[in-house]
Amino acid sequence: MLVHSALIAMFALPALINGGQIPSVEGVVGGVPSPNAKASKNIKMTVSIGDSPTPGDLRVVENSGICETTPGVYQASGYGDLAEDKSIWFWFFAARNNPDTAPLITWFNGGELGPCRINNQSTRVDLNPMSWNNDANVLFIDQPVGVGFSYGTATTDTSLLAAADVWQFLQIWFADSRFGKYASREFGIWTESYGGHYGPTFAAYFLKQNAAIKSETVTGVPINLKVLGIGNGITDPVSQYPGYIEYAQSNPYHPLVDPPVIASAERAWVLQGGCKDRITACNDEGTDLDCSGAQEYCDREILSPLSGGWDVYYVPVANPDPYPPSLDAYLTDPTLARKIGAEATWQETNQGVYDNFAATGDLMRSARPDLETVINAGVRTVIYDGDADYIVNYMGVEAMVDSLQTQFSSLFAKQSFANFTVNGAPAGLYKNAGTFSYLRVFGAGHEVPAYLWRGVPRGAAALQMFTQIMSGDQLSGT
Repeated sequence: MLVHSALIAMFALPALINGGQIPSVEGVVGGVPSPNAKASKNIKMTVSIGDSPTPGDLRVVENSGICETTPGVYQASGYGDLAEDKSIWFWFFAARNNPDTAPLITWFNGGELGPCRINNQSTRVDLNPMSWNNDANVLFIDQPVGVGFSYGTATTDTSLLAAADVWQFLQIWFADSRFGKYASREFGIWTESYGGHYGPTFAAYFLKQNAAIKSETVTGVPINLKVLGIGNGITDPVSQYPGYIEYAQSNPYHPLVDPPVIASAERAWVLQGGCKDRITACNDEGTDLDCSGAQEYCDREILSPLSGGWDVYYVPVANPDPYPPSLDAYLTDPTLARKIGAEATWQETNQGVYDNFAATGDLMRSARPDLETVINAGVRTVIYDGDADYIVNYMGVEAMVDSLQTQFSSLFAKQSFANFTVNGAPAGLYKNAGTFSYLRVFGAGHEVPAYLWRGVPRGAAALQMFTQIMSGDQLSGT
């Protein structure tokens, strides 16, 4: 799940298990390397061109002409140097409409919602009319260090450490005269997949930092956090892992495996010392070894075998699904790298970074308390997912949502699903309660904005959701 966190503001991620967001380790989807194979946490990325990092500096290329080709729309890309050996890549696209007043959002996982899409031959990009920068200023960030175009010594191995890195990057970014004007804008954190951890952790960390700035115990620029959006996110494993069992046998498309495999996974969940017990122990002051062991066991006994031969990001088709197309050829082109100021060879998934996080068991540590904190703080929050995704499926996500204990939970529990229509066409189901919303999108895989549905253009349902939430509204059909 530790993919290039920003990619480029383009299309979606390849849906191959071996080359996608969630690596297959020793034959197990989402597995944990054996102890002698784990990373050293000192993964040096090779810098191929350009400047040397200077801590606290921002290195910027403006208006490269890549991806966003709408006349007059500003873009900038480059690096924020956190340290001499830690540089985080960003790509910023101003809003196509009213950029001087539009809100600012950050995105950390893939680029399927950005200004351009890659074609099916992976040779070129075309303008995306459903881009989220239509009415928002969008800042894509490759994090942790070591993924995407970011480079350096990859020591970040938990979501909390990642939150500190992103906060530091934003402080550098806002300190630049070109971007300081965005510091006071309404700010949204949007993310997906491992973002079920990143989103709540980052948002809660930002709120704490804002409070510390107000009390003058920390210096910095406060971030005007108003929105948190999480798509197909793994947030609370103990409530979400049973969803793999349920989804594998009764999803909207077809069973993924035969009944004996289901039965084996059910036993692995409930038996003494099984998956549920291991996740519980991890979150009851468990050690890194406890939590890493929980991930290894649960993914080996439940997540991986239940996937069958289907694509884990889009179950209607067999693995490997050629859609979305690969980005490797396009993003590793040295000419493109020079134009946008990229100084490291792009890679979708850094196995070493994945191994570092797996070694701490970060995945199994619940981010639900942080999510509850953020919702209760009044940050407008939307949880959304595509119903064709297995790897973080909607059945598990809805169980997580139902387990939340927030100021809106009792009201949410009383709501019935309503039809989410896009220009009259059914596109999904939703619920609202106060400033909290949930949306299930029909026909969408893991990267919701990359898909279409009957009568609903590609990306239209995701854009409608995004626009409504960023406007301060609840979800509604159109």
